[in-house]
Amino acid sequence: MRKFTLMAVMTMTIGIAGWAIANSAASAQSIEVSFSLKDRQVITNFFAGSGGGEQDGQGKGKKKKKNKGAGNQGIPPGLAKKGGALPPGIAKRQLPNNLLSQLPPPPQGYERVIVDKDILLVHIATQVVHDVLDHVLN
Repeated sequence: MRKFTLMAVMTMTIGIAGWAIANSAASAQSIEVSFSLKDRQVITNFFAGSGGGEQDGQGKGKKKKKNKGAGNQGIPPGLAKKGGALPPGIAKRQLPNNLLSQLPPPPQGYERVIVDKDILLVHIATQVVHDVLDHVLN
């Protein structure tokens, strides 16, 4: 009887813990998180001005060779909006350090990433896109 009671308590504890984790992940997706007006201005000014250059730090005078048929094909059309999850394996890049130093840290559990020519605000655990700055990079 004692063994049965112990098993029942353990099963309930594991079930409650699993529900709590699933519930916190679901609530993380429903939180309204977006780029602030200041974030938008700093990011667009950085890439529009001479400080931005290419996403990998090259100056505006240098052009990258385009390798047709290879590499990232951009964000799938349905994900250009908030609420979609990034597919596994999509090419994401970090923002340049000299831009990161001008921005406040993103909300806890979120990251700003470059995908194709867009800057995304993504929930790290779920990869759900919460905000998009379209065509910031040229």
